[in-house]
Amino acid sequence: MTEVVSIKFKVGGKNYYFNPNGLKIEQGGRVVVETANGMELAECSRGNHMVEDTSVVLPLRVVLRKATEQDLRQETANRAREKEALGVCREKAASHGLEMKIVDVECSFDGSKTTFYFTADGRVDFRELVKDLAAVYHNRIELRQIGIRDEAKMIGGLGICGRPFCCSQFLNDFAPVSTKMAKTQNLPLNPTKISGSCGRLMCCLRYEEDAYADLQKRCPKTGAFVETIDGYGTVESVNLLRERVSVRLDSDPSGDLHVLKVNQVATVPGGRPPEGTPLPHVLEYDPTAEDEGVNDTPDEGNEWEALIDFEKGADAPSGESQERAAVRRQRGTSAGDAPLKQSRPHRKVRVQKGTTQNQTSVEPRPADKRPQQNPPKGTENTTNTAKGESRKPRRNNRRHNRGNRQSNGSQNS
Repeated sequence: MTEVVSIKFKVGGKNYYFNPNGLKIEQGGRVVVETANGMELAECSRGNHMVEDTSVVLPLRVVLRKATEQDLRQETANRAREKEALGVCREKAASHGLEMKIVDVECSFDGSKTTFYFTADGRVDFRELVKDLAAVYHNRIELRQIGIRDEAKMIGGLGICGRPFCCSQFLNDFAPVSTKMAKTQNLPLNPTKISGSCGRLMCCLRYEEDAYADLQKRCPKTGAFVETIDGYGTVESVNLLRERVSVRLDSDPSGDLHVLKVNQVATVPGGRPPEGTPLPHVLEYDPTAEDEGVNDTPDEGNEWEALIDFEKGADAPSGESQERAAVRRQRGTSAGDAPLKQSRPHRKVRVQKGTTQNQTSVEPRPADKRPQQNPPKGTENTTNTAKGESRKPRRNNRRHNRGNRQSNGSQNS
């Protein structure tokens, strides 16, 4: 076992093992360490701890000292110098007509070297630019070309999820990401949906790749001929996260989809056999020994009911509307009490003068004023009036007006 401390030079950067050199360093403390580029000021991401000998590469670099006030002031001066150097380098590059984008600047702790990071589409001849910068700062100048992912990691920003970039927070290396990962997760192959701010595929597509790959091994593919507990059929869709399969059964003449669990479905090797060939039995389903990880998954309908109950209130029983639950809370009743009576329109009660409370006259409800439908043509049904009389339905006004126009025309002629 070897005693080490974990040192990090940048936010979101890698952790390196250093020899504490007999110092007791706490997490978050600033230290001065020895590197291949000279002395550097860094932060301790983990204090003194023991690691296996096989996990370290000897000899380890040592921690020179804990940071002093003078070291912190020197670090502040270097940060101000980096901002100034960034603007100067951009002006020099524009004056030389170089097609390059200066991204970041780093000054060593002792000020012996200044490193400029830039992005460009191809190779850039920056020899004249290096001479101009060396004449300004009188130290070693280094220009390093980086990729577009490294640019996003240095600058930082917010992704489409609303959180800071993963690369600028905790990712140490850029793992390869392919479009196949998006297909495995049933994501739309739209570049604007699966690409990050850097223009490359999002790094988070790799996070759940192993889980989706494991689920795909247990679930049948869309369009496969399967045997289910209800018969044989064809898979129409697969929900990997819920481990549910929608199957169109051959024995169901209505053609409705049947949603089954993954362990209730088995793929028939070779697909659908020819007509006249007996269907093979490949399903091994035991309802008494179901997989807990599959069968404990709540159904989609039950989950929606739980979500509705949550929005109604924790004490609202299933099927109770939000308004009724609010009224019950105001009255101080619980869900187990007698159900509330539905509100109905009250009849108007008018008390006449000189009568007691029991001798009241009830005002009748108004008659239904909805328009009655016209009787069909060719019928002679009559409608009852309020006085009990009967009358014939009104004749067609168009036909009556047409006869009047013809009679008036004959008189004029």
